[in-house]
Amino acid sequence: MSAAALIGLALVLGGCSSNSNNDAANTGNSAATDDAATNGGSNANSGKDSSSHSNADTGTRDDGGTGDSSDAHEPAADDRGDSPAVPEKGEASQYDDSKPGQLTAGEWDDAIAWKAWVRLLESGEGRDNQSYWSMFPQNRLEVDVTAGGKPVSDATVTLSGGDGETVWEARTDNKGVAYAYAGMFDEQGAQEKYGIAVTFGGQTKRFENVPVPRGEALKVELEKPVKAADALDLMLLVDTTGSMKDELDYLKTELKDVVKRVDRDNGQQLGIRVSANFYRDRNDEYVVRAFPFTGDIEKVEDQLAEQDAAGGGDFPEAVDEALANAIEKHDWSDEARARLLFLVMDAPPHHDRKVTKRIQALTEEAAAEGIRIVPIASSGVDVNTEYLMRFIASATGGTYLFLTDHSGIGNDHLEPAVGEYEVKALNDLLVEVINRYAA
Repeated sequence: MSAAALIGLALVLGGCSSNSNNDAANTGNSAATDDAATNGGSNANSGKDSSSHSNADTGTRDDGGTGDSSDAHEPAADDRGDSPAVPEKGEASQYDDSKPGQLTAGEWDDAIAWKAWVRLLESGEGRDNQSYWSMFPQNRLEVDVTAGGKPVSDATVTLSGGDGETVWEARTDNKGVAYAYAGMFDEQGAQEKYGIAVTFGGQTKRFENVPVPRGEALKVELEKPVKAADALDLMLLVDTTGSMKDELDYLKTELKDVVKRVDRDNGQQLGIRVSANFYRDRNDEYVVRAFPFTGDIEKVEDQLAEQDAAGGGDFPEAVDEALANAIEKHDWSDEARARLLFLVMDAPPHHDRKVTKRIQALTEEAAAEGIRIVPIASSGVDVNTEYLMRFIASATGGTYLFLTDHSGIGNDHLEPAVGEYEVKALNDLLVEVINRYAA
């Protein structure tokens, strides 16, 4: 993979805020490992050699919301590169633009710490936010697809109801895992048993009377060996309203480090395309400023360099317009190792019925097309927005990233309602996430 191909990604992600294996996102103890095993997931909530945070003693977020730490995981070794130690929380970093690793961030993958996520959704805060966004993700089925004992990536998994209509569709990740949801947008709409079809490379396996949820993952073995695609689509979808100004200019040096290390990890194995996209709100200079996928990284760099933060005004932004353009108006690869959409935001969409329905439909469409949405929460994100970002991430097979206050950069960041997590330099975390999905 060309080192230049990650410059666009690093520049925007670094500027705005912020599975080699599926073993690096929620840190902690053996209880979570048991949870991951029960749900068929790998230890994606772990890490090493940085600060860690936990609400284990109180079960609440620092601002009073409900949290849970019982599904954290043991650390997994990784290469920290040359980044400096993560500063303690509240200790302002002395920014030196010659040194990478200034911004700090955490990661939490609800698909892996599933039991903790369900418990949180059963809390008062969780119930309120399910009703607020009309998203009800508890009824989930994990499907693990292999061929010749090896995972099959990008296989289509279709969940169908008694009438044969499609209830949910998803694509397997590079570990052969997909998640199908029943009654995601209709709390009363779930039934007890469903049909499942798994399709890849002209092969189809069908199952009937499958309970959702199920006590364990549904294991599917295809007969013919398959070869993983080598395409990697990276989309940057960035809020450029005025509220993003506090975290836009810090990470150029960080990104050089990210590019070097991702290139080292992946070499020339993958074909990378990048699309840079920006959004604001209605009545601003633009609502969505979109650029197509390209392998011409110099063009992407120019597109990024032209952006600034302005507009907005009120709190909500045109998130639905941005997602609609990103998912429906771009030439995503038909076959890919991974399709990653990094959604960098600090504010929710406008909260009305039409917009909520549109967000739901776009989430379902992204899952069906194998577009994994990875939200990155910047300063200003509130509790409602956190839940929406986590709903979208888990529904599409993505993961939730959030900036923390440890760097001393930008305004205050919401303490997320998660278990024990590792605080990492953002550049380290970005390398891990990209490698995890592209391995």
